Amino acid sequence: MRFQIIPREQSFYDLFDKAAANLADGARLLLKLLTDYHDPEAAHSEIRQREHEGDEITHQVMRALNTTFVTPFDREDIYRLTSGIDDILDLIEAVSDLLVLHNIDRPLDEMRQQADVLMRACEQTYEATVRLRALRGLEPYWVEINRLENEGDRIYRKTVAHLFSGDFKAMDVLKWKDLVDQLEAAIDKCEDVANTMESIVLKHA
Repeated sequence: MRFQIIPREQSFYDLFDKAAANLADGARLLLKLLTDYHDPEAAHSEIRQREHEGDEITHQVMRALNTTFVTPFDREDIYRLTSGIDDILDLIEAVSDLLVLHNIDRPLDEMRQQADVLMRACEQTYEATVRLRALRGLEPYWVEINRLENEGDRIYRKTVAHLFSGDFKAMDVLKWKDLVDQLEAAIDKCEDVANTMESIVLKHA
């Protein structure tokens, strides 16, 4: 395997930017789907395309890791950052897929609230990622992502309480719980990515 002797920091940062921008697009598409719910199959197809694009960006980062001698920061942090962004997009795609598989006629209002929090967290993730080059000025973004994760937790707890209130059939509870769990996991993953960026900044402060 041939290694690059000259640092390729710029290519890594460009890939991080592409991955985070693609993630934000996927989150916006999911919120649009849950807000204007008329053709979930077509919306899922569009979100799935974003997920495929995210996979390709992840593969590019991993190939660069294997062929680059000097990296912009620790290899394990590059792996964690890239994998974390990819995981969020996988969860977004899973939600859109489950809406189709479960034949959901209309999403819960609480799901739209979760998707809105998720979109804002993904947009903050993108804004933070494009500032990684300077390794400065990122704190407001990870603080906001943490706040959004707490907001997402509150919505999730209220949603689960609503589901188990007795207002829903048992089978419907299982379907809805599956969906809201995936949304909650995606929001949690945004905080994981923010924590990774905070760790990178602290290591290089």
